[in-house]
Amino acid sequence: MKARFLLGAVAALVLACPATAGATASPEEIKKSEEAAVTYLRSQQSASGGFAGFGGEWTLSARSAAGVAPAEVKDGASGTDARTYYRQLVGDPETWPGEGEPPVTDFENAALAAYAAGIDPARVSGAQNLIAQIVAQYDPATPGYYGEHGFLNGTIFALLTLADTHTQKGAQRVPEALLEPSIAALRANQHTDGGWTYVTAAGSQEALEAPSEAEFTGAAMAALCGAGVPASDPAIKAGQHFLAEDLEAETEASGAFATEFGPNTDSNAWAVEGLNACGLPAQSAELTTSHGDTPIDYLISQQLGGGGFKYEAAETSPNLYSSQDGLRALAGGGFTATPPKTHHGIHRWVAQASFEAGVAAELTLIVDGASGVKPCAVTVTPTGTTTTLGAVLGAAKSSGSPAGCVTAYTPESGKGKVTAIDGQTEAGGWKVAVDGGRQASAKTSTKVKVGATLVLTP
Repeated sequence: MKARFLLGAVAALVLACPATAGATASPEEIKKSEEAAVTYLRSQQSASGGFAGFGGEWTLSARSAAGVAPAEVKDGASGTDARTYYRQLVGDPETWPGEGEPPVTDFENAALAAYAAGIDPARVSGAQNLIAQIVAQYDPATPGYYGEHGFLNGTIFALLTLADTHTQKGAQRVPEALLEPSIAALRANQHTDGGWTYVTAAGSQEALEAPSEAEFTGAAMAALCGAGVPASDPAIKAGQHFLAEDLEAETEASGAFATEFGPNTDSNAWAVEGLNACGLPAQSAELTTSHGDTPIDYLISQQLGGGGFKYEAAETSPNLYSSQDGLRALAGGGFTATPPKTHHGIHRWVAQASFEAGVAAELTLIVDGASGVKPCAVTVTPTGTTTTLGAVLGAAKSSGSPAGCVTAYTPESGKGKVTAIDGQTEAGGWKVAVDGGRQASAKTSTKVKVGATLVLTP
């Protein structure tokens, strides 16, 4: 699985991991394991605030799931805290994520990590809006899909991000109308054995009948549950059943899932995180092997004396990526976490407060009309600290990404009220909601602030 992550599959809800009568790991054992993992991750931080090695940014959500605010974690009194380091890293689009055409998973990964750290992912800086960057890779030709169509992981993590990274006030920033096509896409890609893989399978019976993978089954379950699909839904129940069957297929009955790469911490953690996100116990009778072991037992067995986790049983050294995965799963987390409360006068959230005059910035625009939902990222270059809805609509018409979000719009003469968008006329005017807030009359003069997600409805 490590190789797949390096090829671009995105790397990896706070619920307590419930112990049942059939569980072998007690709450006390789980808590002790969590505390040791937190200590290990602290030891891996540099004075710059960052973490060396692959997947270091995922330590942010692991810490938050364990109740440790990244804004309060630093190496020594003079070190930089983890949140400040990460915000500076991803806040400059000139240097991050790098040259070329970055995959959508880069921005999904960053948004999930930023949110858990208490960084508003839509307002990382005056020039960086991670939510808009994700929406820019929406595929109108195949509604609900994001990124390269042959790979489902971009769609899975888009749904996770858009459903789970709420606004600072706790609101869902995008409408259900945008989540529903992605929910349908995941349903269409569920394999006949009940699970999922990172590859798009819809439309191919051969692909749908191929064996699923525990890690992406966990991710897909978390995405669906985060978007409001109940744990009682047949798709979730089928995913849960697949995990039970996969657990039983592992020859050692160790509590590990049977994977293409052999039993490993990361596959187990992702599967457990999916169960956590759906409020399903990872130590149920169904998820207990013939030897009496559960996926939680396996994770704890992978932990070394210093608190870090190894990737697979034969290894003797801790792995940073596996350690953050193991901690987040044991702490009851999903693939991100609501940032914990902070202390010592540190703000729980940090965010860009206003546009920087003359600096290009992206906004998210979602038009939800009679022809269906049409999202796009819109780039504006404001002359002041705010811009206007008219400027956003004009930019969407000329250069929205994906194109076609807005093809035409008509303001009411003398009032600036937007009465028509893309040929759909409303006598009383269209409505606009910002960041999941209340609807108001959409006027070209309406002020728009940095990082806004604007939803237009008739």
